[in-house]
Amino acid sequence: MIFSETSRRITDTLGLATPPITLTFAAEAPDGVSGPSREVPSACTFWREAEKGTFFATAEHHYNCPIGSMVMGFPLPEEVQKNLGEVVTGMCEQNYISPDEPPKIPVVADQHAGIVYGPLSECVARPDLVLLWATSRQAMICNEALGAASWLSGSPTVTGRPGCSALPLAMDQGHPTISLGCAGMRTFTGIGDDRLLFAIPGQALEEFTEAVEKTHRVNQHMIGYYKEQQQKVAATSES
Repeated sequence: MIFSETSRRITDTLGLATPPITLTFAAEAPDGVSGPSREVPSACTFWREAEKGTFFATAEHHYNCPIGSMVMGFPLPEEVQKNLGEVVTGMCEQNYISPDEPPKIPVVADQHAGIVYGPLSECVARPDLVLLWATSRQAMICNEALGAASWLSGSPTVTGRPGCSALPLAMDQGHPTISLGCAGMRTFTGIGDDRLLFAIPGQALEEFTEAVEKTHRVNQHMIGYYKEQQQKVAATSES
């Protein structure tokens, strides 16, 4: 598995509780790769299923989630389009979104018949996307690694609803994207309230990994300095 070492480096450096997973948009299932093990209520549910092993999910496998199907760039049959319209109308009626927002939601542009999901550790070819869940401390390291903490640069893209919108944004920009998620994502994935989503385009994976390792080393040095300072002040206060 050519990315098993990359997965280990990212996981160990950040101390991730869940493994990084991958998405690869494909015209057909790769040889030896079967379909998902169960029917799911949302596209983002597949992200958690991918932690367990590699599988190929067709457009039809995503249709229980009309918004996710749209964002993932799948063609929508009439019934799914109808469901999508009903969901969006309901969101607008609740003032969850404005009527002008849906056309602005990012979608995957490339044509594909399905998505290969799986752990990064099992990936045998460069994926289109890598996803990982990060705590605020881990996100701090990732944010600094991206150069976004520098006051000389602009901030990284941080998205919210729908949580899956971070994926096409990362692919389009060629740069990692951070998502705060949405109520649907947190319901369907069961991810902890303390986790943020990072979407990393495949072509930026090596650069991201090296930057995270370097940033982690620098932070360990700074933590040592801060602890020394803390101890000095404490000793002065006690004398």
